[in-house]
Amino acid sequence: MTSSTRGQFTSRFGFIMAAAGSAVGLGNVWGFPTQTASNGGAAFLLIYLLMMALLAYPMLVAELTIGRFGQSNPIASLRKIWTKNKFLAVAFGSIAMLTASMILSFYAILAGWLIGFGAEPILQLIGLHSLADWLVTFSTGRNVFLTVLFMSLTVFVVRRGVADGIEKWSSRLMPLLFGLFLLLIIYILTQDGAMTGLKMYLIPDWSHVNAALVVNAMGQAFFSLSLGVGAMMVYGSYLKKDVNIPKTAGQVAIIDTGVAFSAGLLIMPAMFVARANGVQIFNEVGELISSGNLVFVVLPSLFDTMGFVGEFLSVAFFALMVIAALTSSIAMLEVPVACLHEEMNIKRDKAAMMLGGIILLCSTIIAANFGLLFDWVATASTMYMQPLLGVVWAVVIGWVWHRNALLQEIKQGHPEIETTWFWKIWPWYVKFVCPVAILTVFAYPFL
Repeated sequence: MTSSTRGQFTSRFGFIMAAAGSAVGLGNVWGFPTQTASNGGAAFLLIYLLMMALLAYPMLVAELTIGRFGQSNPIASLRKIWTKNKFLAVAFGSIAMLTASMILSFYAILAGWLIGFGAEPILQLIGLHSLADWLVTFSTGRNVFLTVLFMSLTVFVVRRGVADGIEKWSSRLMPLLFGLFLLLIIYILTQDGAMTGLKMYLIPDWSHVNAALVVNAMGQAFFSLSLGVGAMMVYGSYLKKDVNIPKTAGQVAIIDTGVAFSAGLLIMPAMFVARANGVQIFNEVGELISSGNLVFVVLPSLFDTMGFVGEFLSVAFFALMVIAALTSSIAMLEVPVACLHEEMNIKRDKAAMMLGGIILLCSTIIAANFGLLFDWVATASTMYMQPLLGVVWAVVIGWVWHRNALLQEIKQGHPEIETTWFWKIWPWYVKFVCPVAILTVFAYPFL
C-alpha cells in the first residue's frame, strides 16, 4: 500500500496529542507516583528524568524514524530496511503486533474497572445501589462486561482511521485530561495532609539510591513512552516527510514526562490527605501499599470521606484515568490493525472489528482465569517481550540501516541536521549505549 493511499496526521498538534496519548497511560497515572514514593521521592524522580533523556528519547526518535521511512506498518517498514533478511523483519514485526495485542488484552480489563469505579458514584446518586455495588465488586461477570465496554470504545476510534479517529479523539481527550489533572491537583493541594505528601514527592531521600532504583527508573522511562511494541513506529508512518522528528519526539517526551510529574503532584498529596482522613496508606511494616490498592481502595475511601464533593472528585478522577487508558489502548490496537489492513489488504473497518473481537476474546479468557493468567500475560508482554523488541529496534537503526540512508530520511524534516550535535551523538549512541542499557533493565531481575 503506497503512502498516497494511507491516512496521515493532518497537523503536528494532532500527532503530538496522539503520540503523547499513546505514551500517557495507567503506568504514568498510578504506577509512576507509587514507584516514586517507594524509592526515595524526588531521588527517583530526578533519576527518572535523567533516564527519560538518556534512554527513552533516543529510542523514541529511532522508532518514529523507522516508521516514517517505511510509511507503512511495522512489518513492511522493517522489511524495507532489512532488505538482506526479510524473514527477520516479518518475524520481529509480527512479534511487535503480538506484544501490543497481549498488552491490550490485560490492559482492557484494568481500564474496564476504572469505568466501573467512575460510574459508581453516579449510580449511587440516582438510587441504583445494587448495580453500583456490582460495578466495584470483583467478579468474572463484572470484569467481562466492563472489558467489553472499554474495548468497544477503543474499536470505535480505531476503525475511523487516522485523521477522523486517532487524531480527532486524541486532540479532544488529551486537553481534557490536562484540564482534569489541573483541577484535581489544585483541589487536593488545599486539603489537610497534602503538604506532607508534597514534601515526600519533591524532597529527595538519597539513601534510597542504588542500582535497583536506577534500573527501575530506566524501565519506567522506557515503558512510559510505549516503546518496543511498534506503536510509535505506526504513528511515525503517518507523519509527513517535512516533520522534524528529533524536535517532535522531544515534545512528545516532554508532555509524557509532564503528565507523569503531574500524576505525582496529584497522587502523592492525595495519599496523605487520605491518611489525614483516617484511611490506611501504609501496611503493617510501614511500607506504602501497592499501586493497585492505591487506586481501587485508598482513593475511593478518600472520596467517601468528602461527601458530595468527594463524589464529584471520584467521577472526575476515574474519568481522567479512563481517558489515559483509552489514548494508550487506541495506539496498541492500531499496531495489529495497520498490519492486517496493509499486509492482507483487509479494510480498516473490518480489521479493527476482527482484531478487537479476537483481543476481547483473549481478555475474556484472562478475566475468567484471572488468578492464573493475568500476571503471567502482563509479565510476559511488558517485562520480557517489550524490552527485547526495544533492543531489536536499536540494532536495526545502529547496525542494519545504512548510515547514509538513515541520514537522508531524518534530513527531510531537518535539512541542517548533519551539522548538529544531535547527529554527531545519536547514531552511535543508539548503536552502542541503548541496547546495553535496555538489556541491563531486562537482565537485572535475574542477577
